[in-house]
Amino acid sequence: MKHTGIIIAIFCLLSIPPSFGIETIHKGDILSLEECIDIAIQNNPNVEISKNNVKLIESRVGQAKSDYFPSIGLNSGYTGDNSLHNSGYSNSHNYYYTAGISLKQLIFNFGKTNASIKMQKFNKISSEFDLDYTILRTAYDVKNAYYGVLAARAKIDIAESNREINKRQYAQIKAYFEEGIKSRIDFVNAEVNLSNSEIELINAQTEYENMLVKLNNAMYVAYAPEYSIKNTETFNLAENWTDIKFLNIGNYKKLEEEINAEDTEPLNYTTSTLTSKIEKSDILEDYVFKPLEISFEEALEKAKENRPDLKSYLATKDAMAESLKYAQREYFPQITANAGYTWRNSDAPYTSSLSYGAGLDITSVNPMRTKYKINEAKTQLDIAIENINLIEKNIFFEVQDAFINLTQFEKQIPLYKKRVYQALENFELADGRYGIGLANFIELQDARSKYLNSQQEYIQTIYNYNIARANLEVAMGER
Repeated sequence: MKHTGIIIAIFCLLSIPPSFGIETIHKGDILSLEECIDIAIQNNPNVEISKNNVKLIESRVGQAKSDYFPSIGLNSGYTGDNSLHNSGYSNSHNYYYTAGISLKQLIFNFGKTNASIKMQKFNKISSEFDLDYTILRTAYDVKNAYYGVLAARAKIDIAESNREINKRQYAQIKAYFEEGIKSRIDFVNAEVNLSNSEIELINAQTEYENMLVKLNNAMYVAYAPEYSIKNTETFNLAENWTDIKFLNIGNYKKLEEEINAEDTEPLNYTTSTLTSKIEKSDILEDYVFKPLEISFEEALEKAKENRPDLKSYLATKDAMAESLKYAQREYFPQITANAGYTWRNSDAPYTSSLSYGAGLDITSVNPMRTKYKINEAKTQLDIAIENINLIEKNIFFEVQDAFINLTQFEKQIPLYKKRVYQALENFELADGRYGIGLANFIELQDARSKYLNSQQEYIQTIYNYNIARANLEVAMGER
């Protein structure tokens, strides 16, 4: 029965689906960007590894401090001896037990222990900033994926609108063709455009599903239920949130049925103007763009103040300086105090003794080895200084690059938005001209393509702006 219970327990464990993190998302949750970041920090194994590194070095601080505490020694033993005559017979024997305790206390070692303690404390500070940097990078990964989902969802709306436009144009041109008003080539081209729009919708949905995987991966959450994410201040869609669910992954037959379904809204064949709301809908109709009001100098100053990786290198440099002091002081002796008590029990009456004293402990020193240890410590300090020099330069260029990109996209967003409205107006005019025979089908489709491309470029620019802003925040050391 005992073995049966073990087998059942193992089977139950194997039947549980694997999880890459703590399931902190419930079905129907509406999560903000900050909440997604918190989930990622909670689940990210790299964060836990960094936390354990802090604990590891904290233990080394305690080990270094232990030199200030006395060392305790205990000993005990049993001894016996026999004295023999020349003839080999036993003459006498003596047996005794001994036990003792000893204490040894460091008095002074010319600052070597103090240097060791400071070195480990600076290493601990460095590991804490490494933890902060891991959290910073985790937040950036979530932002990248989060904005990617919002952009991909907007692109689906664009693709659905484009498919709807092509369905209506196909129905209109089919009616014109059957009446002999339009040529067959226009009818065939409209049919091809409809097929292309259906393919573009599938591609948009596939991209969206890939972005969902990326977001769940960034949060280290497997088997995530359906949930929603809120818009951000810098990426606000028409809806307040976006549903996070796989659309038709592995089930494109269902998508094909949706695409080929008959449009229930009656079409007005007598007019060719664009009257459907979905055809004129703006993907980011309520989008309010607020530039990040900060100068390059202010961004650079924040980076110097906040960057945890820079602070980690600064703490490492201080640790290497203390390591050099420790190596240099290996030439010096140390002063110790000691005390001991010994008890002995034998055939004779037991005896005991107490001893104490102080001394100058000159440990065996290899001058050549110590010399090269000092050289190594000096080199490590030089490397730490150069690492600081390197990261300071890298921070400057990272902030500069992110700031230039951010400024560029800040200037582009209003222009791309204006171009969407211009492309829509041009499309409406071309559609009207085509309906009365003043424009050909090529002109109409060129106008439609420009309208579609302008919307896609607008979404892409807003996404690029948000990523550039996230890059600048990382460069400034802000989560």
